[in-house]
Formats: sequence, structure tokens, C-alpha cells
Amino acid sequence: MNLKYVTTIRHDIDKLLVASFIKHVEEATWLSPIVVIPEKNGKPQNCEDFRKFNATTKKDPYPLPFTNEVINIVAGHEVYTFLSGFSRYHQTSIAVKDQYKSVFVTDWGAFVWVD
Repeated sequence: MNLKYVTTIRHDIDKLLVASFIKHVEEATWLSPIVVIPEKNGKPQNCEDFRKFNATTKKDPYPLPFTNEVINIVAGHEVYTFLSGFSRYHQTSIAVKDQYKSVFVTDWGAFVWVD
């Protein structure tokens, strides 16, 4: 783990544990590493690298619409909103039987996103 980001990652992990968005797990069949990506404002953003996991899952038969389609849909409306990526999995329900798939590993152990 990059020493430059250890404090930030640990702070975020502790915050998620207190909020009960994640929990520590002793055993896992699948682990994804933490990746730190700097945001435009310079603040580091913790992300899980699910690329290997995603490669093993079925593809969504209903892909997201093209940007042009979205623009056409919202054009002419006074206001439109979008979800913030800040909340990440906090807004996504994960079936209990599938939570083991969201395990990520840090220097302090393995954690799983919970519903």
C-alpha cells in the first residue's frame, strides 16, 4: 500500500465500519485490492479494483444509454439531477447471498460491503 495514502485509507475504513456499511471478515473466497485514485480536487478517493471479478460475471443485457440519448431526454427540462458517486455501494442493495463477492483487502484485513 502506498505510504502516502495509508492514513486516508485507514480513516475511510474506520468511518465505513462505524457507519456499518462494511464489516470485517475472517475468510473470503474472492478478494479485490484497494486502489487510490486522486480526484480533480487532489483528494485521494479509495476504490476497489473489481476488474478481475467483473470479468467473471455475466454482462448486463441492458447497457447504459448513450450520452446523446440522455441529453435528448433531459433537454428542455428546467432541472435534472444525477446520483453522486460519493455514496457508492451505500445506495446499492447487495443480496446477502452475494455479499461475499464484494470483499476487498487492506493492510488491516478483509472487509465486505453489507446491506
